[in-house]
Amino acid sequence: MSSVPDDLIQPFLIEASGLRGRLVRMGPTLREVIAKHNLSPAVKGLMAEFVILATTLSAALKFDGVFSLQAKGNGPVSLMATDVTSDGGIRAYANVPKNVSPSFVVDGSPVPRLLGAGYLAFTVDQGKHTELYQGIVDLQGATLIDCIHHYFQQSDQLSAAITLAAGSEESEGWRGGAVMIQRLPEDELSVRKEEMDEAWRRSTILMGNCEKKELTSAKLSPHELLFRLFHEDGVRVFKTNPLHFSCRCSRERARQIISMLSKEEIEEYKIDGRISITCEFCNSEEWFGDAEIAAARAT
Repeated sequence: MSSVPDDLIQPFLIEASGLRGRLVRMGPTLREVIAKHNLSPAVKGLMAEFVILATTLSAALKFDGVFSLQAKGNGPVSLMATDVTSDGGIRAYANVPKNVSPSFVVDGSPVPRLLGAGYLAFTVDQGKHTELYQGIVDLQGATLIDCIHHYFQQSDQLSAAITLAAGSEESEGWRGGAVMIQRLPEDELSVRKEEMDEAWRRSTILMGNCEKKELTSAKLSPHELLFRLFHEDGVRVFKTNPLHFSCRCSRERARQIISMLSKEEIEEYKIDGRISITCEFCNSEEWFGDAEIAAARAT
């Protein structure tokens, strides 16, 4: 198993330019998220990349609440979603109405092959009395990275470059990682804009030297990887943010779902006189008998 720091977001600063970035590394948490679902290997691979991408994007934003990334399409996977809370809790879900066989091959193009045509959207929900922040972009490109870079090109609020990888090995199971560098709005207004443009080009080239196996490595530490990529320009690291699997489902939320069902729906869904509410993110079940059903509908 992993012998280096895992399941974390590592903020960093490229000292020569002042550009900020995040490194994401996931092992046990990614495996736990994926293990909650009975999916084909191809869909598991897409979910792994989706979780890494959502986590990386969430790290670029300051928020107190929930960051959600969703992809909706007309392909075999009609919906994929990942939630990341501000304290590092992660969960994911995939709706696969069309059968994806164990031998299905994405051939380097998971977006068109699995998601098809549709859109990628993210929201930041900080609770009641706050404005919901949302971004949306068409599913354009062969990979999730293609899609999110398409969004960055259109966005006035978020300018970033990302490289990511995820995969499964017999000895380690699912692992994933990403590196992102971010260009802040004030950089665009700086009198040093021409210098910043050059620094940005240089940093993206250096980041592009990162190999997929380095992003997922259980032996190469985050600090070692960042030093290898950016040591010529100097790189400073800050306190890491831990990541973990966490689902927000509860018996009370399941009870609220029952309270919204009609009498006809309740009778239709009953199994041996009881109703089961299953969480789509963690597949946990909550069972309710007649007395609890009546109490829920009375509220």
